[in-house]
Amino acid sequence: MDHSTPAQGKPKFYLTTPIYYANSRPHVGSAYTTIVCDVIARYKRMCGYGVAYLTGTDEHGVNIERAAEKAGITPQQLVDRNEKIFRDLWKLLGITHTNFVRTTSPEHARAVQTLVRRTMKHSPDAIFKRKYEGRYCIYDNLYVSDTPEPANCQICGRPAELISEENYFFRLSAYQEKLLQLYRDRPDFVQPDFRLNEVKSFVEGGLKDLSISRKTIKWGIPWPGDPEHVFYVWYDALTSYMSGIGYGEGEKGSAEFQKYWPADLHMIGKEIIRFHAVYWPAFLMAADLPLPKQIFAHGWLLFEQEKMSKSKGNVAYPEPIVKALGNDALRYYLLRETVFGQDGNFSREALVTRYNADLANGLGNLASRVLAMIESYFENHVPEPTSDSAITKFVSGPIETIVREHYDAYRFSSAVQEIWRFISQVDAYLVQEKPWKISSDPIHRGQLREVLYTAAEALRIITALAHPVLPDATQEIWRHLGQPGSGDPAGPGNQHVHRPEQQPDRAAARLVGHGRDRGPGRCVRQRGNL
Repeated sequence: MDHSTPAQGKPKFYLTTPIYYANSRPHVGSAYTTIVCDVIARYKRMCGYGVAYLTGTDEHGVNIERAAEKAGITPQQLVDRNEKIFRDLWKLLGITHTNFVRTTSPEHARAVQTLVRRTMKHSPDAIFKRKYEGRYCIYDNLYVSDTPEPANCQICGRPAELISEENYFFRLSAYQEKLLQLYRDRPDFVQPDFRLNEVKSFVEGGLKDLSISRKTIKWGIPWPGDPEHVFYVWYDALTSYMSGIGYGEGEKGSAEFQKYWPADLHMIGKEIIRFHAVYWPAFLMAADLPLPKQIFAHGWLLFEQEKMSKSKGNVAYPEPIVKALGNDALRYYLLRETVFGQDGNFSREALVTRYNADLANGLGNLASRVLAMIESYFENHVPEPTSDSAITKFVSGPIETIVREHYDAYRFSSAVQEIWRFISQVDAYLVQEKPWKISSDPIHRGQLREVLYTAAEALRIITALAHPVLPDATQEIWRHLGQPGSGDPAGPGNQHVHRPEQQPDRAAARLVGHGRDRGPGRCVRQRGNL
């Protein structure tokens, strides 16, 4: 279990991805959630938060057992192999998670057993033992029905398997009114709003007690005091949001757990909202532990109008895209093309079009023009302006306020559109002022300084605002602008872009590349194809 404790003395923000099922290779749909969380984590760090960002792999259950048997290896060998695939992909995508949890780790097993013991202490009637007979979907780990009659899974549509065994149950029915009161008291607990309505409707329809152990499966965490049973995978997996930051270490958990729990945000796909918005808060209520602050259930990323599914063969994988166009291209496309929270369509053709139009011809072209003129007309030095009038009028608008509001509300497409609208304004400003036409006339030297300083300051602001979405390109542009922080707008001393009511920071009028001869070519985006 990996831990990298964020800086002390800052307001905290703890967010999580789903804990991904480690039975096969992750596709673009899995990358989507992880990239979104990375955007949020980078943005929060820029706003001065100490961020804990958890991801990981869910490594128990019958699917793992069967996949390992089919491959002729042990379940542990299978999850060790697949867990590395996830880690390698997150490294390729530049994901800045601070914690990675594996549900097969001893620390996680200790946390799950600690949670159930705490539940039995604080809510003695919450867990009981009885026989279960009904239909169970091994693909979505969902109890489908409490009768032996054939039934299909509500999520994937596959026939559910018949199970008959004695299990430990969680008395979920006792938490119906408590959950409904939670939704009334905290209407932002589940977002978007229409997902909360779905959850309330499900709970209002009545809750059945939930089996939280299995006896016929051996690949799982043993039940304390009754090792013939292993924990139901969702009780196991949900606990990883706490075990990944140190729950189960001592009576109160680790210092990291005490600082960062409860989670500020669980980011999930809409298909697992019931487990997170119904089961998870009920488990925590029974254990007398604080509830997460918010659960955000985004839509599916569709491929050929259907949810990506390995069994259907309609999947796209991130690695070829990143190797062909770079990490930023995939991030930008996923966040720009889809209204976050809704279903979105993935298209390779649209990705290439968006890359060429917005990255190569948009931001890349602007950065190339501005840096090339500074290099040519002012020997690679950002010039000092003659006055602040044009800068105040052009740069000190509400751009930061608007973009921050969009980021705060997870309106990523709107944030990106606003930034690119600003890029268009800067382009139009340069066309209007035509610095290339006045560059050779000494009479207009003051005007030229003002125009190029304004353009450079605008580019600096664009770079900072776009950094959560485009970390690679913005880091390169930031370095070419000679800004501090080792080429990173989110680096030390650069967590905040200037407030719109302030004058642009004169500290930005530095040497491009700190006086070294760096041409702008390395931050120019080339046109791409897949």
